[in-house]
Amino acid sequence: MLTLSIAQRRELKAQAHALNPVVMIGKSGLSSAVIEELERGLTSHELMKIKVQVDDRIARNALFEEICEKLSAAPVQHIGKVFVIYRPKPEEVVKKTERSSHKNKREPFRTKRSYQN
Repeated sequence: MLTLSIAQRRELKAQAHALNPVVMIGKSGLSSAVIEELERGLTSHELMKIKVQVDDRIARNALFEEICEKLSAAPVQHIGKVFVIYRPKPEEVVKKTERSSHKNKREPFRTKRSYQN
């Protein structure tokens, strides 16, 4: 499980405030399909909000820890039935986006004034 400093956690909480829950976990708990969906969401978004329909507080705490362990994510916040987890994007995905952004850059058009000097 990933650990965060207090300042990092505070910043991530502020970012997560505007998010809507991406995944909802029903009363049946974690299944392989739910874990795969969480994996896809973390790969694309880094920061996720999860809504849980389990009423037992102790079961929710255990579920929160289990999710973070299985996905190697950092627990950010747990308020009631809403979890917020964070996992940084893999370096390969970040490098690919950086490469593709450099290809699209082009020289700005020259203006009439630039020809005068």
